[in-house]
Amino acid sequence: MSIGLVMSRALLGIDAPAVRIEVFLSGGLPSFSVSGMAETAVRESKDRVRGALISSGFRFPQERITVSLAPADMPKTGGRFDLAIALGILVASRHLAQAGLDSVECYGELALNGEVRQVHGLLTAAIKARAADRSMLVPTGSAAEAAFTHPAVHPVSTLLEATAFLDGRHSIEPYSLPTTPIPAPPLEDLRTVRGQARPKRALEIAAAGEHNLLLTGPPGTGKSILARCLPGLLPDLDPVAALEAVAIESLLGNPPSASTWRRRPFRAPHHTASAVALVGGGSSPRPGEISLAHHGVLFLDELPEFDRRVLEVLREPLESGRIMISRAARQAEFPAQFQLIAAMNPCPCGYLGDPSGRCHCNIDQIERYRRKISGPLLDRIDMHVEVPRVAYNELQGPP
Repeated sequence: MSIGLVMSRALLGIDAPAVRIEVFLSGGLPSFSVSGMAETAVRESKDRVRGALISSGFRFPQERITVSLAPADMPKTGGRFDLAIALGILVASRHLAQAGLDSVECYGELALNGEVRQVHGLLTAAIKARAADRSMLVPTGSAAEAAFTHPAVHPVSTLLEATAFLDGRHSIEPYSLPTTPIPAPPLEDLRTVRGQARPKRALEIAAAGEHNLLLTGPPGTGKSILARCLPGLLPDLDPVAALEAVAIESLLGNPPSASTWRRRPFRAPHHTASAVALVGGGSSPRPGEISLAHHGVLFLDELPEFDRRVLEVLREPLESGRIMISRAARQAEFPAQFQLIAAMNPCPCGYLGDPSGRCHCNIDQIERYRRKISGPLLDRIDMHVEVPRVAYNELQGPP
């Protein structure tokens, strides 16, 4: 009988709790079982691990293999534990020394040929691993994400490369981020907008006081471009807040960029978005648009065209700055402290009050259109500003 122990971390919302992977080899008929609230992708790791070990030239143990993912009452998802399980089997079968894994956390999905594949959501894990004073063994494709916050990230491409590093037969230098990051694309500039002095002033006040803002006006008056200028008026995030924002992005496989990681997020979902797309959800809860806009701006264009039930889910996050997603098997909490900017037409045709006189909507149509937005939601929007059509002479003058 023998035991192998490897450390890794799960993904629970934006948290990365530690997972202790214990591999136990004992006598009896050959079998391979995984316990510890492992979901389908984790349970299927036994087939990937077996193929990777055999393809890499190791003898697969013909014994009873029991893998325990502790703590047992915490859900584990994805293929991020494959590499750790394979290394635990090698330790338990005396192919690898336990001492090499005592201060290392391991991540990566295994291909059947022994290749270590990229996994998502390692930014939060890297923060926690650094605090625990452990280095990280990660797939080459995920090294840039983990190295963003951890100085001791060792990238590996194959299972053989990982075992050679842990045995001391092969040296792998910690991953270094590029010293010359890609230049960031320019932000929308309010100086390019001609006219609209009053809405511009309202936008500046909203930026200064973090107020929610509703822009109302006919089509073509510049509501959308004004909203897209707001991030350019806001200061860059401090490092702590910026890490919170990019950690949410990393859950969806978007690693942080050295040139833009402190910029305010700007999200503009289409009006056909569902409630799940807006607040997050799924059987394995994922962040929605409001969480991706954390510490940034959420822009809802054509506000009345959104389904009313979709808009109503914004009421609680606007007050609390967070969203709790509950499913039968698990719960996940995501931050959602965002600034809401919305735009809408004054009536169904869009031309109510326009000097052209093109509006032919009756009172009932206008009231029905505006009732699509509830009073409690409108009450959470601090500033309501009209955006009128700009006169021709204003377009010809300076911005």
